[in-house]
Amino acid sequence: MIEAVGLTKRYGPKTAVQDLSFSVRPGIVTGFLGPNGAGKSTTMRMLLGLDTPSSGHATVNGKRYAEHRAPLREVGAMLEARAIHTGRSAQNHLLALAATHGIPRSRVTEVIDLVGLREVARRRAGGFSLGMGQRLGIASALLGDPATLILDEPVNGLDPEGILWIRNLLKSLAAEGRTVLVSSHLMSEMALTAEHLIVIGKGKLIADTSVAEFTAGASQGGVRVRTPQADELAELLRRNPEITVTAEDEADVLTVEGADSETVGRLAADHRVVLFELTPRQASLEEAFMELTKDAVEYDAVVAPRTLVEEHAA
Repeated sequence: MIEAVGLTKRYGPKTAVQDLSFSVRPGIVTGFLGPNGAGKSTTMRMLLGLDTPSSGHATVNGKRYAEHRAPLREVGAMLEARAIHTGRSAQNHLLALAATHGIPRSRVTEVIDLVGLREVARRRAGGFSLGMGQRLGIASALLGDPATLILDEPVNGLDPEGILWIRNLLKSLAAEGRTVLVSSHLMSEMALTAEHLIVIGKGKLIADTSVAEFTAGASQGGVRVRTPQADELAELLRRNPEITVTAEDEADVLTVEGADSETVGRLAADHRVVLFELTPRQASLEEAFMELTKDAVEYDAVVAPRTLVEEHAA
C-alpha cells in the first residue's frame, strides 16, 4: 500500500506539490493523472525517496522507501525507462541490479522472458528501440517480484501488441493482490486498465475516486437514439420546448437533451416508432478529465496567428 500524507514540495518560490494526501490500495490498478506540470513526476519521486518533501511524508508498505532493507523486493519502479548504462546488455543490466539485492540469476531469466526480450537479451541496451527500452524498464521494475509497482508512462513507445500485453500484465499483478500505481497521459488506455483514479492539478488533489464515478460525475447528459424513423421521432420530441434534438452525421441517429431514456422510449412506443438504440450519453474518461482539469492546466495551447502569406491570400 502507498500512502501520501500532506506532501508538499517547493523549489524556491515555486510550489510543485501542495498538501497532497492519498492512498493507493492493493488489488486494483490505480491511475495517476494530471495535466503537464501538475506535479505527478515530483510526487512519484517523493514516494521513492528521490526528492525530499518540504513537508509531509510518504510510505510504501508502511515504511519510507529508504527504510526498506531491500527496496527492489518491496517496490518496483520505472520513472525513466532509458535510465540505463547504454553499453551494457539487457541481461547484464538486470544482473547488476539483481546482485545488489541478492536476487538469483534465475529471476533475471524469468523477467526477460516475461517482457519478451529473450532474443535481444545479450544486445547492448543503447541500441534498443523505444519500445524495447520500455520493456527493459518494466523488467527492472519486476525484478524483485515486488508487492508494489510505480510506473510512469509504461505504454510509451509500445506497439498495439505491447500495449495489450502491459494492460493485461498490470491487471494480473493487481489481481494477485499487489499495489499498482500507473501514471499516463493516454486516457483511452487508462479507461481500459485502471479501476481507481487519483487526479492532481497544479500540485493539488482534484479527485480520488473510481473510474466509474469520475466519468459519471462529468456525464454529458442526454440520450443517443437510433431509429429508421428519425425525422418522425424528432418532430414528436420537439413539441416539448424543453427538449432539444440534434441529428448526428451518422444516419438515423439523434441526440436528445432535456429528456431521459424512459421519456423518449415511452413517446416512441406511444407513436409506434421503431427504436434500434436508446442509450444514455456518458462522458468518456478523456472528456471527464478535460472538464475537471480545465482550470488546472499550466500550459495552455494558443491558436497560432496566421502567417503573412495567409493574411495576404485572404
